[in-house]
Amino acid sequence: MRHTWARDDLSPSQAVVYDRLLDLFAAGEYEETEAKARALAAAPRNVWDRSPVVEWLAGSLATAAAVAHGRGAEVLAELEALIADLERTTGAGRALLLTVRGNRVAVLVEQGRYTEAEAEAGDILRAATRLAHLTKVWEIELTSLANLADALYGQGRYEEAIAIARGNLQRAEGHTAAALHCVLVRSMNGQGRYEEALAEARWLTPDWGRAGSGALGIATATALHGLGRCGEAEATARQALSSCEQFLHPAHPRIREARTLLRHITAEDPLA
Repeated sequence: MRHTWARDDLSPSQAVVYDRLLDLFAAGEYEETEAKARALAAAPRNVWDRSPVVEWLAGSLATAAAVAHGRGAEVLAELEALIADLERTTGAGRALLLTVRGNRVAVLVEQGRYTEAEAEAGDILRAATRLAHLTKVWEIELTSLANLADALYGQGRYEEAIAIARGNLQRAEGHTAAALHCVLVRSMNGQGRYEEALAEARWLTPDWGRAGSGALGIATATALHGLGRCGEAEATARQALSSCEQFLHPAHPRIREARTLLRHITAEDPLA
């Protein structure tokens, strides 16, 4: 997210560097984004003659790249320190704080800390409403809703997760649309509605980007397995696992999820 309030505090050369980092992140080049963002954050002040905003933006982007790559647990303490530092921002500057808090929620979901994630996502949504008259907050709102739906899914509250996904999918785009779509399919699976889940998975396939590698494939394989179509389920699960292993960090929890699903499918398939 290009925080326009912060760009006013960047020099032209800083803005060029920051925009290049954002483009790298959007292209899924997470390792390079993180490394260069950390270098930007660590550059001596006499090089940039900068305000703290440069460090905040660079730190936010570095940790976001780590989370997207699958190293959220590794940077959780760093996220929390950055959040504490950003608490001193005011006005529209609070948008960056909410963005970083949203990344922390994503990590909490990955760690199975669903009640904490639910509470934090709800608080971010309330805070975003209070900022709406100062800056654009729709991206923050939709990301928080997707995180909230994931947290509800993790608690087995499938009906609530489905309501959030259906209610916001049409106005979302890119990664957020893909995340809402996937939690919708997963929640239908959770309810045992495998035919509907499979139809939903195949009806819409938003562009996940690298961060979403394997997610929809896992949900699709789950639906196929629920329908007893074990051969198709296994092939889909293997493809999802391959995608995860190719594009995500080895520590990403989705890799473990794909392997667990594949073992479950093959253990029940007498032809495997």
